Amino acid sequence: AIRNAAAHVREILVGRAAQRLNVAADSLRVEDGTITDALGHKVTYGELVAGEELHVEARPASTFKDPKLYRVVSKAQPRVDIPAKVTGGAAYVQDIRMPGMLHARVVRPPSYKATLTSAATDAVEKMPGVVKVIRDANFLAVVAEREWSAVKAMRSLAASAQWSEEKSLPAMKELAAAVLALPSQDLTIADRKGSGAAAVKTVEATYTRHYQAHGSIGPSCAVAQMKDGALTVWSHTQGVYPDRDAIAEMLGMPKEKVRLIHAEGSGCYGHNGADDAAADAALIASLMPGKPVRVQWMREDEHRWEPFGPAMVAKARASLDADGKIVEWDYGVWSNSHSTRPGGAASLLAAQHSSKAFRPKAQKGTIAPEGLGDRNAIPLYAFPSVHVVHHFLPDMPVRVSALRGLGAYHNVFSLESFMDEMALAAGADPVEFRLKHLDDERAKDVIRMAAQKFGWKAGVKAPAGRGYGFAFARYKNAAAYFAIATEVMADPARNKIRLLRAVAAIDSGQVVNPDGLRNQTEGGIVQSTSWTLYEKVAFDDTRIRSVDWSTYPILRFDAVPETVDVHIIDRPGQPYLGSGEAAQGPTAAAIGNAVANATGVRMRDLPIARQA
Repeated sequence: AIRNAAAHVREILVGRAAQRLNVAADSLRVEDGTITDALGHKVTYGELVAGEELHVEARPASTFKDPKLYRVVSKAQPRVDIPAKVTGGAAYVQDIRMPGMLHARVVRPPSYKATLTSAATDAVEKMPGVVKVIRDANFLAVVAEREWSAVKAMRSLAASAQWSEEKSLPAMKELAAAVLALPSQDLTIADRKGSGAAAVKTVEATYTRHYQAHGSIGPSCAVAQMKDGALTVWSHTQGVYPDRDAIAEMLGMPKEKVRLIHAEGSGCYGHNGADDAAADAALIASLMPGKPVRVQWMREDEHRWEPFGPAMVAKARASLDADGKIVEWDYGVWSNSHSTRPGGAASLLAAQHSSKAFRPKAQKGTIAPEGLGDRNAIPLYAFPSVHVVHHFLPDMPVRVSALRGLGAYHNVFSLESFMDEMALAAGADPVEFRLKHLDDERAKDVIRMAAQKFGWKAGVKAPAGRGYGFAFARYKNAAAYFAIATEVMADPARNKIRLLRAVAAIDSGQVVNPDGLRNQTEGGIVQSTSWTLYEKVAFDDTRIRSVDWSTYPILRFDAVPETVDVHIIDRPGQPYLGSGEAAQGPTAAAIGNAVANATGVRMRDLPIARQA
């Protein structure tokens, strides 16, 4: 839409230049905001818009520049933000410092259902450097002149706090059964009945995913200031307007008196603790008018209280005909909501824990064009008969929301793992089996490129103790095409799996910055490897127990793949396709398929190396 609007404005300005220079519009040359005619007469964009009105309704389609004329698009460009980020410069909301700024820490409840019964607020308020102790029902915080004073006061306050707790969490060892036992709203999202040959073999499988955390290495942070009756908040939220509205509701303020300014956050993506840190800062600043207040979450806050990626269960059933082609496909996915991003105060921890006790609204299942928990649940493959049901789970025993890829991570893992199982049942090579079931030529192109660059050959076995795997998906069935081949080392006796090599191909339409696209895709492969091999949230019947890097391990440097190669298929003139999350699901499936190839054992539960 923006590209079309920009092209439309360019066309308007060239038309005005043609009138001013008294020449035909198609005889003009435009370069760096200056329009020049054949005789060298020039006029700038600035001159053409001065005093002019541009209140013209944008057209849905405009004429674009010929891709052959691009000088910047498709050329690698260095990122201007990197130097400050790698040298300790001011790059993030965590780096904001303002004159007279105070530092705050929040003492969170130890569990979801905990109620505060007592705390030594008076004693802590007398500690050196402490400005104020705030207690509002279950919301407990300290404010100090210096950050270290705030940390010491927070620890003292936390040690004195007494809480009444309730058991509310499901049994972690029977998590799949607990998910399936939740009441569901069943939404049929695909139901195609086609004619095909008779089925001669049927395969069924169940795949599960544990709760997973964002695991942001930089804990959430926000700065807020109440001044002259207006509140300003600096936050790394992804949704400044929804968070603004939620904070205004929490404080009972008019929306026009609350302003959210976006600032990048270290480690922030998806829906982690960013919105909640902003609410913390807003609530505390509202009680300390005139003073900027900085709230920095601690590691245990981020791990225990951020919204996790939901646990999921998928059941697949498919049938082959005598020629080894899939003729029937039936798939169901069970999942909570993948988006509880602020749409009201009830989604914010500070609002839930305050005396107003806002309560989260009941979630409802919807059929969205690009899916939430059902994202990528509908296969892109050309199967004659397809039936897909999203079993939406309104009850959320664990706090969840948007984690990179949403439901696509588990759905693609399930679908592409099952495609390998079907290929094995058909006695077919996994790559050839996928190509056999695709009509989309761009999908075939990325599969062929990934296989060719990896050196994939049908029937060739990996060395002993190693395995090869392959997977493909088009993210959301509407964004980037992505295929990946992997080589893993698997030692079942030591429960050790390592990704050694990943070779991928991506088609994201017209490429703007190939270095950025490659960087984003490499990062997705590495993060998905961490999710797939290691990451799960641990809890008992009352508390989240994953509160640090030992209880929630992530991929370490010594386990990063030796080789990650990303090959780009550029499509000049084609629409841009979203590519930031394209690698998540296929990487998980390719690793799982490689492990099965190495060990002969199919791992259907994420993370693959998890221990009960």
